[in-house]
Amino acid sequence: MSLKIGLENGVEGRSLAWGLEHPGLFAYGQTGEEALDNFPAAMQKYRAWLESHNPQPWSDFADTLTELVETFQVLIIDEQFELAKDGYEVNAWFLHDWKPLLPEEIERGLGLLKWSRQDLLETVRGLNAQTMETKPAGERWSINGILRHVGGAEWWYLDRLGLAFPREQVPEEPFERMEKVRAQLIRVLPGLIGSKHVVGIDGEIWSPRKLLRRAIWHERDHTAHIQELKSI
Repeated sequence: MSLKIGLENGVEGRSLAWGLEHPGLFAYGQTGEEALDNFPAAMQKYRAWLESHNPQPWSDFADTLTELVETFQVLIIDEQFELAKDGYEVNAWFLHDWKPLLPEEIERGLGLLKWSRQDLLETVRGLNAQTMETKPAGERWSINGILRHVGGAEWWYLDRLGLAFPREQVPEEPFERMEKVRAQLIRVLPGLIGSKHVVGIDGEIWSPRKLLRRAIWHERDHTAHIQELKSI
């Protein structure tokens, strides 16, 4: 069995190895080589995460080999779609993202989204208002700011495919924002089974598979970020 990896270099100064067939499976590294070296440990951590929510996960990665199938270099472009030092970060588009989502992939995706949200809410449970609003030194956001970002980014992913509600209806309160946007994502996902809809917008390519890939990664990534902040 071979697990396909897509490598994305230049993600905010790092590299990110994606398990293309397993949304939510990823590994970081300062270089592409380091991200790939870190991937086996990420596989075992992912397996443990699945088992914590489902005693019979759909994959245990036993005897699984990894295969780097594609590498993408992140681009920074300006408003004229020219390469620039500062501007919009164009993130990875892999050939695998072209593939329409199968019914079982949507079913698994809904489960992964449910579990990642449970983990995020459990991570912030019991934190007082001051902790939620205080921005730690060197950080871009407070914990509430991170939660707003999670909800806002998910809305933005949906918007790339024309699936979001109007921007002015995005709540400001972080938990309300996350709940409303997630409800929209869950509502539209089943209708994306078999969809070949691919969109180029603002210099970047999007598809239903990329939407699901990034939504699950993003929430898991920021849940881990909040857990780190709590340990400081």
